[in-house]
Amino acid sequence: MITAGIDIGSLSANVVILRDDKIAVSHTILTGPDTSETSWRLMKEALAMMDRNFSVDNIDYIVATGYGRIVVPFCNKTVTEISCHAKGIHFFFPKVRTILDMGGQDCKAISSDEKSKVTNFIMNDKCAAGTGRYLERAASTLGISLADIGPLSLQVVKGPANINHFCAVFAQRDILLLRREGVHLNDILAGVCEGIVKRIFPLLQQLGMKEDFAISGGVAKNIGIVSRLEKKLGIKAHIACDSQIVGALGAALFARDFLLSGD
Repeated sequence: MITAGIDIGSLSANVVILRDDKIAVSHTILTGPDTSETSWRLMKEALAMMDRNFSVDNIDYIVATGYGRIVVPFCNKTVTEISCHAKGIHFFFPKVRTILDMGGQDCKAISSDEKSKVTNFIMNDKCAAGTGRYLERAASTLGISLADIGPLSLQVVKGPANINHFCAVFAQRDILLLRREGVHLNDILAGVCEGIVKRIFPLLQQLGMKEDFAISGGVAKNIGIVSRLEKKLGIKAHIACDSQIVGALGAALFARDFLLSGD
């Protein structure tokens, strides 16, 4: 039995192919302007990692998720990213009941039960502050890579800079002004990460935390945000070996369930 899940997000597109409930292939690319073309390119590159002459026709069932799920031309069904992240996290950490999905466009705090079914969720508002897009703007403004933000933010020189954490546009303005004033790069990045944590923390408070807690999504790779959030919550977060593929994995698991049920 071979199933696949494809997650088309605002910044990245991810695919997971399962063979008999084991991850055979996972792959990530940047989301392009043409979502349909992105999905085909993503799947083509993933299929090339499988057996020789393997094609999309060899996949028994495909589920699409994420913002671009409705334009994936080769999927059998679509499922919301909230449900897919809950299911994907359950695969890695069956005891987790609280999930924070930190994506490119928004953040979602999710509660799930012992069967990975979503029981409640809360999303942040439409502003990009507190998301991967916010981090991407900060990195671009400062001329550094996204991967450098977390480690550098932990090497504070004088103290975290005060940066607007309610609006990504104003935050970008603050970053430019602080840099021109000679504020150390690390202190600006510390302010960026602390601003994101300030945006996220109320979501988890409102949802109600359970001790077994996981973070998914690309922003979960930022150690500067994760470590600060863990300290504020007083809880160690579970993070998958690749937090970015969790949604696609959940979609592939839904594909398996749909196939077995004949749906």
